[in-house]
Amino acid sequence: MKLCVALDHKDREKNLELCKELKDFDIWLKVGFRSFIRDGRDFLKEIKDINPNFKIFLDLKLYDIPNTMADAAEEIAKMEADMFNVHASAGEKAMRAVMERLRSFENPPIVLAVTALTSFDNESFKKIYGEDIDKKAIEFAKSAYESGLSGVVCSVFESLKIKENTSYDFLTLTPGIRPFGEDSADQKRVGDLKSAKREKSDFIVVGRPIYKAKDPKEVVWRILQEI
Repeated sequence: MKLCVALDHKDREKNLELCKELKDFDIWLKVGFRSFIRDGRDFLKEIKDINPNFKIFLDLKLYDIPNTMADAAEEIAKMEADMFNVHASAGEKAMRAVMERLRSFENPPIVLAVTALTSFDNESFKKIYGEDIDKKAIEFAKSAYESGLSGVVCSVFESLKIKENTSYDFLTLTPGIRPFGEDSADQKRVGDLKSAKREKSDFIVVGRPIYKAKDPKEVVWRILQEI
């Protein structure tokens, strides 16, 4: 299991300060919409300059027509992102187009598919997708697996079921982890370190419990000791 720290501060400098605090750890860092739109590809380089061993997860959740998604994937591969994601609901044709476009790269980034956002509860998910989360998340995961992606983004509660229905080598990244039982805020389906271990998560994403802590380095150290 690998730790991915969300760089979700409101400004670039605070995110970079956090990276500097954590520079002694070889961990993953998640760059989301706000940070990337505001700070751009140069921000990714600044992160790597702090610690070349940092791995970057570019959390942009691509969702568009197949060719546009493939174009975007190609541009991401030209940057120093080590992993990015797409929406599984974009469909198998789009996911296959992304993977086909990345074939020309010697070291392409890991590609994950989002199954169901962790902000959804079952009722709100069903209104949009017409099925329960448990069932649809597995369907989405199977589509991603058959399309050649490396894994999925899912809640901790679907991780093991997805592996059982695809492959135990199929990666699961579980956002919204509250490692020591912290407040879940706007996330609906969250878990702690014990549940992430039990459900065989390959990556856990931790945000607020780290970047809002008085001593982020101490929290990261505690998490790494646990996992």
